Amino acid sequence: MSTIFRASRPAFRARTFFQQNASKTTRRFQSTESTANAAPESWMQQFWKSEKGPKTVHFWAPMMKWGLVLVGVSDFARPAESLSLTQNAALTTTGIIWTRWCLIIKPKNYLLAAVNFFLGCVGVIQCSRIFLHHQAQKKLAEEVGEAKEAVKEAKEAIKHKSS
Repeated sequence: MSTIFRASRPAFRARTFFQQNASKTTRRFQSTESTANAAPESWMQQFWKSEKGPKTVHFWAPMMKWGLVLVGVSDFARPAESLSLTQNAALTTTGIIWTRWCLIIKPKNYLLAAVNFFLGCVGVIQCSRIFLHHQAQKKLAEEVGEAKEAVKEAKEAIKHKSS
């Protein structure tokens, strides 16, 4: 078996030899226009040509996702009993996960990270509103139960006095 590996070594060496020599023989040609005479590009031109500019999905995906954040903010005016806990938990989770992911990927997409961060913040606020509403409802139900028991005891006490 080792003779096969020894016999194949020159083939691997030849491939790397040809690749190294091919890279040495390539020539680069300079354009006739000098880069020193070129006018500096404006911020808008650099933005338009960038890999995260308006010609790419890296720009338009966050722009569309801001709609989710705005809808979540508009839900602040809605009563807490009409909000969905599962929907807001999903928004919170995706906001947190994708914020982290946007800072790992290449190229780093800070615009997408920002929109996901705010989406997570809106989700946390809405979930806390829902939890506070549920706690208030439980407390109110306990108070109502205690009041009903007190009324029942008072009626029984009145019955015992009258009889």
